[in-house]
Amino acid sequence: MTRGPATPLPGPHELRRLRKAKSLTQADVAARVGVTRETVRSWETGRTTPRGSTREAYAQLLTEPAHTGAEVAVRHEQAVPALVGAGATPHTDRADHAEEQPPKDVEPALPVPSLTPAQAFDALYAFCAPALVRQTYLLTGRRELARESVEKAFQLAWHRWPEVAVDRDPAGWVRATAYEYALSPWHRMRLRHRHPEAPPAGADDRALLDVLLELPPVYRRTLLLYDGVGLDLPETAAETEASTPAAAGRLLHAREAVAARLPELAVPQELHRRLAELASIERLRAAKPRTVRWDGERRARHWTRAAIAFTVLLIGATTLTLRTAPDHYEAPLAPGEMVRGVPPRAAPGPLSQAEVKLHAKLKSETVNGPERLVPENR
Repeated sequence: MTRGPATPLPGPHELRRLRKAKSLTQADVAARVGVTRETVRSWETGRTTPRGSTREAYAQLLTEPAHTGAEVAVRHEQAVPALVGAGATPHTDRADHAEEQPPKDVEPALPVPSLTPAQAFDALYAFCAPALVRQTYLLTGRRELARESVEKAFQLAWHRWPEVAVDRDPAGWVRATAYEYALSPWHRMRLRHRHPEAPPAGADDRALLDVLLELPPVYRRTLLLYDGVGLDLPETAAETEASTPAAAGRLLHAREAVAARLPELAVPQELHRRLAELASIERLRAAKPRTVRWDGERRARHWTRAAIAFTVLLIGATTLTLRTAPDHYEAPLAPGEMVRGVPPRAAPGPLSQAEVKLHAKLKSETVNGPERLVPENR
């Protein structure tokens, strides 16, 4: 009995492209095929190649029809542990590569049932929201702001659900939106944000949170994405809208700042563990997905009504202006000019003797009726 030829696989770069085209992380592929994440990384870098049944399962996974981003998130809800990150699994050390594990029995993937938009949104929210609230707390140090940021991000996601549902990484879309809202400088103008919240109970947790909050926001975000969520450097750079060298420089600067205050966290594995512990002790809870959807819909209705009212007011003001505005040109009045050569008007002075006699005569000979106007013939 002869063995059939091995299933052909494309090159390492094409393997990485096919994985990203299906909105899968290396951890997702490792969970589906039955190997470690480091093994999948070595396949995509060309150091090793899969063999046997692992190769068959890997090829089948890359060639099966792709699903929407929301369906992929639902399918892998149990495959990704909710430690700190909601978009990728935490790492141990990116410089160490574990040896390839022996292949395991691979079960065929179950077909993904078709979901309504509300069901897909609720599944994505239940999968991402709890971990995302903990991440945002590490980013801001404020519990209420963390919950508010996550709710605002999901409300915007529900408002743009046709766009988010087909996104290659819906969890990353929501995470980036929540981070942007949480780090907005406008929060400083709010009254309740002028007073600090109660710090964590443990002294070590307070020290770590203080160090994180002293970092610039972009450095803090880079450190959280790389050492907390577990994204690789290119993905971290893309989410922070920076180049890969710039993201690497920010990460090194943030690590140095943390290690200078807390030398025991100079090892990346220890820093990741402490971040996970600090995020998990707060017991932060997110709202129900149905509540988030309803609040988003109500807010959208209010904004729509406000926009309609403003439009009607603008149309009314424009109509009133057109009604009352002049419809022809009116020349302006010429400015006054001084006329020279005219004697000034003299004020009346005292009466002369002759004028006094005439005045007395006219007063004594008053005639009533129209005869007064008739001159006498003398």
